[in-house]
Amino acid sequence: MEINIIYVALAAFFGGMASGLIGWAEASTPWNGRKFIVTLVRSALGGVAIAIATDYSGATAPIVYLLALLAGAGVEVGSNRIAGAIAKK
Repeated sequence: MEINIIYVALAAFFGGMASGLIGWAEASTPWNGRKFIVTLVRSALGGVAIAIATDYSGATAPIVYLLALLAGAGVEVGSNRIAGAIAKK
């Protein structure tokens, strides 16, 4: 089965967006559009990076879409923590 790189990028993007929305829901703070824009950008960049990496790996199994979804969420969470650590210093 051939893997569609666009679908991989979309899966990673939606994983990042879901992670951001879950983080907001858990925080019990008012909606902040600026933070959502940052999540949108991080998710898009993560989606592109994961799609490129998947394309270079030559993966062919459908499980790649699930892994891209989870990786997109991981990119969002990781980059958010790194940004928070840098901001504290």
